[in-house]
Amino acid sequence: MQDAVGIEDQFGHDAPLVKFFRFVPQCRVPQRADSAAAGTMPTRAFRYCESMRSASAFGWYIFPPIGFSLIWDGGTDVIWTYPGADGWYPLKAAQFPGFADHFDSIAPDELKGFSPPFLAAAKEPGLVQIWSGLFARTAPDWSLLIRPPANLARNLGCEHYEGIIETDRWFGPLLTNIRLTRTNVPVDFDPDFPFLQVQPIHRSVYGAMVDDFEVAPGLGNLGPEEWKAFRSTVVAPNVDANRRLGTYAATTRRRRKRKDPVD
Repeated sequence: MQDAVGIEDQFGHDAPLVKFFRFVPQCRVPQRADSAAAGTMPTRAFRYCESMRSASAFGWYIFPPIGFSLIWDGGTDVIWTYPGADGWYPLKAAQFPGFADHFDSIAPDELKGFSPPFLAAAKEPGLVQIWSGLFARTAPDWSLLIRPPANLARNLGCEHYEGIIETDRWFGPLLTNIRLTRTNVPVDFDPDFPFLQVQPIHRSVYGAMVDDFEVAPGLGNLGPEEWKAFRSTVVAPNVDANRRLGTYAATTRRRRKRKDPVD
């Protein structure tokens, strides 16, 4: 990994948490993730389940830079195509259509010929790496978790691997790895439907901090504060004949509007 390049100096004092760089001009720009899961969340969940809304809205949607399809034979071979192609092509490493020339027309002379590949087949059967067409930089000590979109229907033809990129230190392609799960049928990717969700996480929370935890092995280990909280969140709503649905959701939304960090 290369060292961080003065991100605060580069972005200015009021730098955003993350800055996306669109390398492939045809690709759709990232979009703030939607609390309604791109309109697919059931209405009752959207109204009352704040945990689903919060998870759905956390981060940004990333879209495929072009519509394309993959076919895996179940062994070591993958072929691919895209709208306007002459047919299906064996996949080893493939450039985004026309991007190599575009990159070389703009890049400094010593960097010409080094445009990142769009697709690459790994040695492991059915494993394909996909580049979003984007790079990203984050504020110091912030990284990006790359994962499938939260609460959106998954592409049944593949499984996503998740990864954390320290984008404050590493300025490289924003990409993902997938494992194809269907054989001898096309697995399609839609440029108007998000295929990734990237979420900012502080480096401190995925390092040694996660080793700091305890487990209460039984009910006898609950103290007065836990029983008081249980009474408030579980018992009280069920004995109140006039209780309103979505109390947690309403309380959480009011707290966010006040920007009050204290419960």
